[in-house]
Amino acid sequence: VTKFNPDALVGVAKPWQIYYQEAASPIMKAVEPVHDYVLVVITIVTFFVLGLLLYIMLRFNKRANPKPATFTHNKLIEVIWTVIPILILISIAIPSLRLHYSYYNNEETMSKADLTIKVVGHQWYWEYEYPDLGIKFDSNMKTEKELAEGEPRLLAVDNPIVVPVGKVVRVQLTGADVMHAFAIPSFGIKKGAIPGRLNETWFQADKEGIYYCQCSILCG
Repeated sequence: VTKFNPDALVGVAKPWQIYYQEAASPIMKAVEPVHDYVLVVITIVTFFVLGLLLYIMLRFNKRANPKPATFTHNKLIEVIWTVIPILILISIAIPSLRLHYSYYNNEETMSKADLTIKVVGHQWYWEYEYPDLGIKFDSNMKTEKELAEGEPRLLAVDNPIVVPVGKVVRVQLTGADVMHAFAIPSFGIKKGAIPGRLNETWFQADKEGIYYCQCSILCG
């Protein structure tokens, strides 16, 4: 048994972490700038709206403005508050749809995958299969007594899957009992494992390391 190396941990949350886990795939590296851009946009919008609310509360309250204005419409303002949100949404939609398309509609990438892994979700473990290699096994979460020093609790498993670096891995997903969701944050993937349905996704690990996946919904 190889001794656990904490320095190999890449795909795991760190204490007090508020940002994404370290990106280790082309998809996740493309997600980060889109996320950062949207965060800037919504922060500006939030502070702008807050500023307007504070201005209106101070400028047009009963004490500061005892005689209210009688107008009810302002066409210029109405055009502005219609056009500007549309432009903002378009500026968000274009990079979002481009990213979504590159991930979900990349049939050419999946058709030329270097390795295929079938994942079956169970309560409460994953079943893995390498159909091209005739390998099949269950992966159960380790108990606290089984953890090696440095291994994260509620994440480490007894039988992890192993994939090559720099190769496209196609993942086929289904569920054996209830709905599950297979997610690897560092690779930027999340896909449902649904009973009676075969879903597909893919990833490509850019560097060596230990990455953790979880069922990202309450199973069932």
